[in-house]
Amino acid sequence: MPANIQGLIVPIAFLAIFYFLAIRPQQKREKKVQEMREALRVGDKIITIGGIYGKVVKVKEDIVTIEVGSDKVKFDISKWAIGSVTNSKPPKKEEKNKDEK
Repeated sequence: MPANIQGLIVPIAFLAIFYFLAIRPQQKREKKVQEMREALRVGDKIITIGGIYGKVVKVKEDIVTIEVGSDKVKFDISKWAIGSVTNSKPPKKEEKNKDEK
């Protein structure tokens, strides 16, 4: 093997290892978060990335209206600001299927 090719094997191996240990898992996490944000429905309980707990009142394309606190204060946030869904209502179709069984 020429010396040039041997010198490329180690960096390429490190790049492959880095890809499978760091980049690929991060892409999978981002995809899951994106799917969660796209699946938001009215009634879902959420936590924003700022730590605010709320209930989804209205969902638009990029903006979500949430209800917060005992005074039921409503305000708009961007979808990207939603960190997680803590309690999700099942879709209407699934509720009907559960009742039939």
